[in-house]
Amino acid sequence: MTKYVFVTGGVVSGLGKGITASSVALLLKSRGYKVFMQKFDPYINVDPGTMNPIQHGEVFVTYDGCETDLDLGHYERFIDEELNFTSNITSGKIYKSVIDKERHGDYLGATVQMVPHITNEIKNKVYEAGITSGADIVITEIGGTVGDIESQSFIEALRQIQYEKGSEDTFFIHCTLIPFIYGSNELKTKPTQNSVRDLRNMGIRPDALVCRAPFNTSESIKNKLSLFCSVPVENVIDSIDVKNIYEIPINYYNQKIDEIILKQFKLPIKKANLTKWKNLITTVDNLKDEIEISLVGKYVELHDAYISVTESLKHAGYKYNTKININWVDSESLEDSKVNLKEVFKNSKGILVPGGFGSRGIEGKIKAIKYARENNIPFLGICLGMQLAVIEFARNVCDIKEASSTEFDPTCKEPIIDLMVDQKSIVNMGGTLRLGNYECKIKKDTLAYNDYKEEVIFERHRHRYEFNNKYKSILEENGMVFSGINEKANLVEIIELPKHKHFIASQFHPEFKSRPTRPHPLFDSFIKASIQK
Repeated sequence: MTKYVFVTGGVVSGLGKGITASSVALLLKSRGYKVFMQKFDPYINVDPGTMNPIQHGEVFVTYDGCETDLDLGHYERFIDEELNFTSNITSGKIYKSVIDKERHGDYLGATVQMVPHITNEIKNKVYEAGITSGADIVITEIGGTVGDIESQSFIEALRQIQYEKGSEDTFFIHCTLIPFIYGSNELKTKPTQNSVRDLRNMGIRPDALVCRAPFNTSESIKNKLSLFCSVPVENVIDSIDVKNIYEIPINYYNQKIDEIILKQFKLPIKKANLTKWKNLITTVDNLKDEIEISLVGKYVELHDAYISVTESLKHAGYKYNTKININWVDSESLEDSKVNLKEVFKNSKGILVPGGFGSRGIEGKIKAIKYARENNIPFLGICLGMQLAVIEFARNVCDIKEASSTEFDPTCKEPIIDLMVDQKSIVNMGGTLRLGNYECKIKKDTLAYNDYKEEVIFERHRHRYEFNNKYKSILEENGMVFSGINEKANLVEIIELPKHKHFIASQFHPEFKSRPTRPHPLFDSFIKASIQK
């Protein structure tokens, strides 16, 4: 029978509920249990696919084409499992499903209400995750903060699950803040007490508290929280600030949070195998070298907009015992003719142009790509980054001066990048891109083949626009190699310049498959080339 762990948050947002959920999942998996993870987000959007990255951060894409919250990226990186459509549930999905059923007549004339119809739909998504995954334990994170209006239907559904399943099958972790008041030099527990009170008023008593604080709390603080929140003192877990998020699972392991959960579930406490993870932390804590990589994007003021990219760079750095310092470059700033590119990139050993949408900052990205190409600086382009690498090459090497994309200029005379044929009739914007895993066949004797050491790969996509094959011959004649192709649709997936030190770009998003202990091949080779003198 599947067991259920629920992770809620209180006091303030940004406490690291996603990392807590991921860490707990990692620990339970290390003890031999099959885990599955999901995130409930209270916003009305069906998914984050149409949301501004500045507001919401990165859109993560699962192998089956679901656009999700960035926390799913953390989940996959920690537990090294591929998640799917059942892992990301929003209020929008819940409401849409209920309304569709009502219109279809499924409720047989009943008045459709928050309780039981919305809450039943939420519960069904929890139970569905357990059934379809075959997991021993499903871990569900609830987005937002306890007390938010938007989250109330989710909290009520979880209360019902706790009532239906009982304490042997459910475990509630409440992430909370213990603020430190510098004037009085003390930690304050009242915000946590109030947050737990709000949760209990909704019918849920947390089984454990994960307390975010700048340092470990004292025994007296833990005893106070235990007394006022009705939580066993050993279930009050410290979550202190760390240099690297990958340290957090070991911090929780040392406080036996996984054992606490398994005891309540009356499941055997098998020996944990954390050797690989502990080795990772040792590596991260003792990096010998460091290099700078320039990331050129238009959402650089919010680093979370590129979280999977930056984590992937770090993963590759770990392999080569090298700390990766990111030089965040606003692509719009490069469009100023007065900007000295040599000065911008003077310390950078590699240049990366990630994905994105829209015309803002495009010419700045193209200038950065040109600089990388002409100065033999290792380059990695992702999605839009690949498209712009092709445009730059067409303009400046093939002398196709008006080369552009119909995304930026629908009437451009030289549409090197154009809307995909099957996208031209699409009206709805949400969930309609080319999403998820697609096959790519790699040419032998290419950089891509050397990276992957495989002829056929599958990678995750998120795009509407594609290279226009009309221009393939002229670019090949001038030295560009199309090393990866989706043969079924005849779509270009990977391009490279063999005469360059390291110049490669992909239409897909390799960052979604990188892992801390297993960097993605394209990031691996990019960092390897960047550290070579």
